[in-house]
Amino acid sequence: MIDTTPLPETLAVRAGLMFEQYRDGDEARMADLVTLLTPILWHTARAQRLDAHSAEDVVQSAWLALVRNADSITSPIAVLHWMIVTVRREAWRTASRQSRLGSMETEELEARATTEESPDDFVLRSADSSALWRHVSRLPSRCQQLLRVIAFADRPDYSSVAEALGMPVGSIGPTRGRCLAKLRALLSTDPTWGNE
Repeated sequence: MIDTTPLPETLAVRAGLMFEQYRDGDEARMADLVTLLTPILWHTARAQRLDAHSAEDVVQSAWLALVRNADSITSPIAVLHWMIVTVRREAWRTASRQSRLGSMETEELEARATTEESPDDFVLRSADSSALWRHVSRLPSRCQQLLRVIAFADRPDYSSVAEALGMPVGSIGPTRGRCLAKLRALLSTDPTWGNE
């Protein structure tokens, strides 16, 4: 008996449909595409150790490049991969030009300036966030890159993520599991994690 259950739409398929509709004249679909892909692109840039401001610049440059090169993409379904690779390459170039500055302190100050939560809530959230990212930074580089990209994608398209990170598709799930187990072990030994 043949299973006729429709396959779930992957991120690459949804992005491809929006991109195709954009190229067919529905300019509002570009805004939808930006909303859909920006989180994964931003974290792809951040995985290259860029600060928040530089990551935003890299992602914005990639969107501009997409608009300029829209007609050269022959397969709309390839737009996710094209964007991830474009962001990763630009992030590498940007990271090689930058010196390492205190990006974590800068992010905390930016978050504090724009938050509407109470100071007590901010301090508790900030402490947990700092502890989490401190432990993520102790993971191997491959784990850091994978977790940043996968964690913020609604439905990660493993084949596009695999190509962008240079990993076999079949290793993403197991690698993700091992990375999360390592992170869980690090957090379980931290007495400040989750304390209120």
